[in-house]
Amino acid sequence: MKRMIVVWLVLLCVVPVFGQEDSIVKSEAVQAAEAAPEETSGFIDVVKGGGVLGISLWLGLAGLSLAASALVFDSFANIRASKIIPKTLVSLVREAIDEGSLKKAAQRCRDVPGPYSNILLAGFENFEDGFDSAQEAIGIAADMESEKLLQRVTYLNVVGNLSPMLGLLGTVQGMILAFATLGTTSGAAKNALLAVNISQALYTTAAGLVIAVPAIGFYFFFRNRAAKVILAMESLTMEVMKGLKKKEGSKVGRSKV
Repeated sequence: MKRMIVVWLVLLCVVPVFGQEDSIVKSEAVQAAEAAPEETSGFIDVVKGGGVLGISLWLGLAGLSLAASALVFDSFANIRASKIIPKTLVSLVREAIDEGSLKKAAQRCRDVPGPYSNILLAGFENFEDGFDSAQEAIGIAADMESEKLLQRVTYLNVVGNLSPMLGLLGTVQGMILAFATLGTTSGAAKNALLAVNISQALYTTAAGLVIAVPAIGFYFFFRNRAAKVILAMESLTMEVMKGLKKKEGSKVGRSKV
């Protein structure tokens, strides 16, 4: 009986001591975890985490963004009816036609080069062969000038198609790296690497769409504007040629360009 009492006394003294030591160890671990600096994964870390391929993708997206911006500003500046069909040229050509000088009208077009001048010249230079021949030449010239105008706009469509493809490639790379991290990394580092990889996948997708959506929207906007300008040029040119047709048989129709 005395032995049992002694054992119970020893247990009562020893167990609290171990419990205190265990709680001290736990509290020290918690304090160390709280004191440790938290690792944050910003945008720069996401770009660096993608490696050579990831950095190349981001450089490609940046280049496409700059190209889209330059093309939009260029189209706003150049695809305008006031620039492509100068009012001064229209009035000078009509004045020359009213005076009965086809040669003077052609010279006015040469003095003010541009898409509208090229279409008018095509009609003037073929007018002696007949009105139908001049009309056909005007149609061919108008098609050529239309292609020239739409070449700039077409590049916007190219940017709009390439951007989401690069973003998708970045997404695939990020998911591949994420699954590779799950299979090869353990511990606290796994969460950080997973966050970087998944962030890369989402960032590249978002960047590709942010570039593509406005690029495609501006592509259709400027394409329709260019088509309207081309139709206006053809209409004005045909009005001038009809004025020449009325004077057919006079000096206007007989003079050489």
